Amino acid sequence: MTYADFFSEIKGKFMEADVSDITEHLAYQFNIVGDAEGIFYVEVKNGEIFVEPYEYFDRDAMFTGKAETFMKIASGKLDPVAAVTLQKLKVEGDIGKALRLKEFIDKKGKK
Repeated sequence: MTYADFFSEIKGKFMEADVSDITEHLAYQFNIVGDAEGIFYVEVKNGEIFVEPYEYFDRDAMFTGKAETFMKIASGKLDPVAAVTLQKLKVEGDIGKALRLKEFIDKKGKK
């Protein structure tokens, strides 16, 4: 899988999340290692979600892992906390805000 293919698919999955009730600003950077290596970010602000294939310098948290891990998380097939526990995902930054990722993944498809 190329990075372009991966990003297109993961963006679609994240864009399904209902973030309309999230008023807090959240900014996450995702670093993909291995196949489909690259960077993208997810930002939630004013009840909207933005997913772009760029680095986010003023991020709250940064996640590093394989494309497969991010796909499973975005699909709701792998809990992000479990991914960290299993050492499939590394997290840096504000852990409290990083934990909010699970909140809007759980609302995926409930727009």
